[in-house]
Amino acid sequence: QFQLVESGGGLVQPGRSLRLSCSAPGFTLDSYAIGWFRQAPGKERQGVSCIGSDDDDTNYADSVKGRFTISRDNAKNTVYLQMNSLKPEDTGVYYCAAHPLLDCTLSADYWGKGTLVTVSS
Repeated sequence: QFQLVESGGGLVQPGRSLRLSCSAPGFTLDSYAIGWFRQAPGKERQGVSCIGSDDDDTNYADSVKGRFTISRDNAKNTVYLQMNSLKPEDTGVYYCAAHPLLDCTLSADYWGKGTLVTVSS
């Protein structure tokens, strides 16, 4: 087992950007698909984006298409979520998760503890 670690959250004004990072100290992520999820206050956790083997193997929730970009740098053992044109409804705790077999459709085996993103003026 291993623990995923998210970073990069914070308070940002609407329209601005943030970049989240997901890493796994001591473990390699290149055999896992990595998904980003978020949970807004009082709501269920929802999938935001996922990346399989490379930057051409990605998917996004309709609510973030065109604004968010997921990418991975296997040399740095890190997956990123670039979030642009942020909206108040993007507020929530963002989690990354590792899906086996580089397959985003499979249930995640490992999760991070989350990083809080607050979009507010």
